[in-house]
Amino acid sequence: MSDRNVPGWTLIDRFAELRSRWVTLIGEHLRDDRGTLLEYWRVERASSVIVLPLHRGRLLLPPPVWRPGAGRATLDFPGGRLPDGADPAVHATSVLVRELGVDGAAVANLLPLTPPEGWAVDSSFSNQRVHGMLATLHDDAEVPPDRIGLEVPADADGVEGLLGRLDCLQCRALLLEWRRVAPR
Repeated sequence: MSDRNVPGWTLIDRFAELRSRWVTLIGEHLRDDRGTLLEYWRVERASSVIVLPLHRGRLLLPPPVWRPGAGRATLDFPGGRLPDGADPAVHATSVLVRELGVDGAAVANLLPLTPPEGWAVDSSFSNQRVHGMLATLHDDAEVPPDRIGLEVPADADGVEGLLGRLDCLQCRALLLEWRRVAPR
């Protein structure tokens, strides 16, 4: 709860806090607007950046990687945790360098797909924010073939097919947002 002054809700105490670099687990006692004492657990996670790379009219995804929460390798857009104080646009370029092996100068344009503060993810349990960016690469940019797991046409059929293959809800939401705001 970032706003502790919600009418009728009172923070009684914080009885547990476990910190690591990317996540903090917090246990709190709260009194709700009806006077009920609640034990509430929540997670504060570092924000994330997800990048939709567009190259020569195609969306690029890196090869699938193992996701412990899914218990298997999944297909996702390039992304990663956003270090404290980092600019999402600057970090988006470094994500593309790391995951697609492109030169940082390969990025012709970055377009935010989310508001500057990002989107809240699971705001009832977690305060993580996700920042989405569309990165248009220069046509002459070279992307190493072994760093591409999937290429799909950036058209209605390509997007529809990709929506059926993505497990990551954040990736799906950003793809839908791009489809919503993309010029036709």
